[in-house]
Amino acid sequence: MTKWISVESSEKIASEMPFEDRMEAKTIYSLLSRTAIKYPGLPAVSFQLESDPKSNSETLNWAQLLGKVTQAASGLKSLGVSETDKVAYILPICTEAIVSFLAGTTAGIVVPISPLLEPKQISGILKLAGVKVVITLKSMPKTDVAQKVSEALKDCPSVSHLIEVDLVRYLSFPKSWIAPFIRPKVKKEHNAEVVAFEDLLAAQSTSSLTFRDESINRVAAMFHTGGTTGTPKLAQHTFNGMLYQGWVTTSILPDWSEKDSVLCPLPLFHVFAVYPNLMTSICAGSHIIFLTPQGYRGEGVFDNFWKIVERWKPGFLTIVPTAAAELMQRPIDADVSSLKFALCGSAPLPQELFKKFEAATGIKITEGYGMTEATCSLSCNPLEGERKIGSVGIPLPYTKIKIVREEGNDSKIIECGKNESGEICVSNPGVLEGNTYTDPEKNKGLYYNTEFFRTGDLGYLDDDGYLYITGRAKDLIIRGGHNIDPAVAEEALASHPAVAMVGVVGQPDARLGEVPCAFVELIKGSDVQPEELIEHAKNNIGEKAAIPKHLELLVEMPKTPIGKVFKPDLRRIAIKRIYNEVLEKSDISVSVEEVIDHPKNGLTAIISGNDKNNSYEIGKLLNKFIYSWE
Repeated sequence: MTKWISVESSEKIASEMPFEDRMEAKTIYSLLSRTAIKYPGLPAVSFQLESDPKSNSETLNWAQLLGKVTQAASGLKSLGVSETDKVAYILPICTEAIVSFLAGTTAGIVVPISPLLEPKQISGILKLAGVKVVITLKSMPKTDVAQKVSEALKDCPSVSHLIEVDLVRYLSFPKSWIAPFIRPKVKKEHNAEVVAFEDLLAAQSTSSLTFRDESINRVAAMFHTGGTTGTPKLAQHTFNGMLYQGWVTTSILPDWSEKDSVLCPLPLFHVFAVYPNLMTSICAGSHIIFLTPQGYRGEGVFDNFWKIVERWKPGFLTIVPTAAAELMQRPIDADVSSLKFALCGSAPLPQELFKKFEAATGIKITEGYGMTEATCSLSCNPLEGERKIGSVGIPLPYTKIKIVREEGNDSKIIECGKNESGEICVSNPGVLEGNTYTDPEKNKGLYYNTEFFRTGDLGYLDDDGYLYITGRAKDLIIRGGHNIDPAVAEEALASHPAVAMVGVVGQPDARLGEVPCAFVELIKGSDVQPEELIEHAKNNIGEKAAIPKHLELLVEMPKTPIGKVFKPDLRRIAIKRIYNEVLEKSDISVSVEEVIDHPKNGLTAIISGNDKNNSYEIGKLLNKFIYSWE
């Protein structure tokens, strides 16, 4: 196959044959089976329970992994799961989560759900998907996942079975002996039949499925987007799109083979973990290592990280910008010479952090771009071609990218030229044309020229076809009708040597609608005042309107489970501060208690206090702002 080094080579690879002809395997199970036959004794997946470099770990070879997936898939069938039924897993990182994902795609349609969500959000996703079987944790000390799921199931009568994973088996003595005696009690308030994960598997053979694995390109996974706040959406993934993610990563990255390994401390309810990482490992027969139930968020992970690298000696590392920033605050106190490169995604990596990380570690970073709605990866910087710092690379083979903008009073959509910013639209085997989301209403207006999914991301293609992300359409700060890309201020502040992380959002303004507001997390041990950072921003931002009008230091930036800065929380902080400043100057005894994501009105300030029913006076003060209150 042509070496992938440029846009031209990407187009040439795609022209050689249709993607469907590239893959002998047509399902996830058939791909896993082929790999297990080819490399039965090679390590497939490992899971390290704690961050201590000498912590207990579990490793399955490819034959063992296939056996467990076979058992689990047949077990799900024994519970009445068909290929159109939904199987959700609500689990931290563990071997059982990997098996659940692969078995769920084989027996039915798998629905990974974040265990960090609250019962209301979990219930909402379960009902939206129509889930039949749920796989989750058995009650364990120091975690409330079992309690949250039990509460969520009260409102989900469609769930017939609850399969429990007991993490006690990972513990060493005396913890393994003590934990069962101090389990929190979980009140069963649902009608689902409870089954032990190990019992489900033990009742089935490891040698073959009890049903036929049909080689058809069907929907096999649904991933929720949103769900942390507001109403979630379910993006649908087909076998074609899932297999594409594995094939394309092994094809574009040099030396990713059965001889290699990748360290992936990312949650298994996120596409970045299961597709460019797990699916790629299955395609190549390489070893994938998962780290602690919380991944990068696990206690002591950053402090011990480089010694963990020394223990496992991975060739590849998966990082996100927030993790890279944390790691650069720790000394590299171990042998990391095994690392060849780091794959970075989920959010743009600040250029200064990019340079600092490469200089400190001696490894190459390749930045990529992807999204749940496209199954995952869309573009990447070629390691053997030109890497452009600040870009997210070139379109992957079989991926097409167009930049469009709306023009005129009729909002006619036109394609942008080179170096002209607009909305990024994408097409590849992972984009389910016309049916991205399970809800048909949410698919309306989502496509350009039928096949191109409108991402909502802003960016441009340069003269060489490299893609640059400039922001999210929904993240734009609209100051008096003027659109401000927060990335301008974020890049400027991120260049200050004391800044670890930064997020810029719009704060309410009575005259202009909103103005830029910055939140900064400093590198540990730094002593910098907001005034100095504002001055730094002024000196490095060419657009006067983009200079933050307020800057606040946070001990820790709110983040998504995958490590992105979680901007809705920053907006809540800004709204609460501005509204309370206005209310404190009045004679009304009220304040903003919290800011919620209202299903209809969006971010809404909730008023509390003795005069909270004085709607007229409160309205005179707050109705001049763009955000609602109640």
